[in-house]
Amino acid sequence: MSTETKPPPCPGILETGIYADDLDAATRFYRDLLGLEVLVAKPGRHVFFRLPTGMLLVFRAAATRVSGDPARPGHLAHGAEGPGHVCFAATGDALDRWRAHLQAAGVAIEDDFEWPNGARSIYVRDPAGNSVEFAEPRLWGITLPPAAPAG
Repeated sequence: MSTETKPPPCPGILETGIYADDLDAATRFYRDLLGLEVLVAKPGRHVFFRLPTGMLLVFRAAATRVSGDPARPGHLAHGAEGPGHVCFAATGDALDRWRAHLQAAGVAIEDDFEWPNGARSIYVRDPAGNSVEFAEPRLWGITLPPAAPAG
């Protein structure tokens, strides 16, 4: 790998991909329980959810391990074995609200952890077994801009 040139800035992660065999269950979890907006869904292959600053892509691994149509860029083969991980940013009392919301829906809290720097994380599992974390961005020394007013 050459380091003769300096890379351009990378301002953030645009999308994160995880895998689930049951896309309907994933949709119920991420759309109905977490409130994410479905942007695109292709039955049997994927469902993509929009967040304010990025995308959560949920694929059915068996459908994406095979290369797609070479005439359609972006359909390269990929997949994963075992549970993945995704972390949603949550600040202040939002972590307590998430905990209460998830428990009220019957979702088991796997862990509610305070990191050495004082940041807090809550962990649950989605229906596919993926680890879903809600964490304060200060865990990684990140400060989010204030949320825009609703409406």
